[in-house]
Amino acid sequence: MKLLVISSYVDTWNSVRPEAEMLIGLAKLGVEVELMTQPDAEYRSRFEENGIKVHGFHPRKKIEPEAIRRIRHLLIEGKFDAVYCFNNKAIANTNLAAIGLPVKVMTYRGQTGNISRWDPSGYLTHLSPRVDRIICVSKATRDDLQKHVWGNKDKVCTVYKGHDLDWYQDTPVDLKQFGVPDGAFVVGSVANIRPRKGLPILLKATHLLPADSNIHLLLVGRGMDNPEVQALIQASPMADRIHLTGFRKDAPAIIASCQVSVLASTKREGLPKTVIEAMAYGVAPIVSDTGGSAELIEDGVSGIRVTPGSAEEIAAGIQRLHESPELCANMGQSARDRIASHFHVQHSSEALLKVLNETVSGEF
Repeated sequence: MKLLVISSYVDTWNSVRPEAEMLIGLAKLGVEVELMTQPDAEYRSRFEENGIKVHGFHPRKKIEPEAIRRIRHLLIEGKFDAVYCFNNKAIANTNLAAIGLPVKVMTYRGQTGNISRWDPSGYLTHLSPRVDRIICVSKATRDDLQKHVWGNKDKVCTVYKGHDLDWYQDTPVDLKQFGVPDGAFVVGSVANIRPRKGLPILLKATHLLPADSNIHLLLVGRGMDNPEVQALIQASPMADRIHLTGFRKDAPAIIASCQVSVLASTKREGLPKTVIEAMAYGVAPIVSDTGGSAELIEDGVSGIRVTPGSAEEIAAGIQRLHESPELCANMGQSARDRIASHFHVQHSSEALLKVLNETVSGEF
């Protein structure tokens, strides 16, 4: 079995590792994997160390004649059974490059929403008749996309991006550098400023927490200097207990120092890596019941699930964990155990191999 993967690996090591290690695991299971990605991708050496041939190129535009030519040439010369594309630039160019070729085209879908069979742009990517299989990062993503594809709904399936607890061994960061005092009960949230990430909802929840508590909020991500965000922070009754780190490559190690992690997203989550990272470090998660977030936890056991947009439920969840250190610790340990048992990268490689075999054989 021979597979060409086209994906971008220029993000931080932590960001690309789940996907990259899944592919390395697939190669260890006997699939001949080759990769097309940026020539300066940091993960390139790791791929090559594990026997994966890397072609130093990645499309720069959604429709790029040079990319179409190079992908088509590689597909013909390499005689690949399948090609797996992880982003819209890769998908659109590959759909055109693969016209008339026997290769199976597989695409990756990482979020819910923002696609419709009535939107012509969707036919450049996942809804193209040239696509043979769409692999979604969560069941919620799969269920959402099945509403829009034509024909066989089983062409849309799920493979989780797994993790490994061994990846999460960094020493927790000392939070005093961000102004957090010793003994504080720290609620962390990792998210860049986007409307769907629900930061205003989280900040609204601070109005509902006890004014005299030792609860502190630590916000990790880009865009916190936005005037609207600053105004919301200053309006909070616990403004002096809200701390900002900006963008940090060591975000997982920062969250490892928190007691609770909150993702207040209102829509379109796939399988949020920031929640998985917090769980892997044994930090109790509070997540909105949107997209694949709800699949990560068992409500009340390995995390707390809240209604999207509900500041009241977020505040109640924080208070519940603050008032019971034992519950908070047990929930964090259960979260860590759940990553090991349900979201391990080895499981992902095995699931991807099954989907690959089904797709090439046409038996799904």
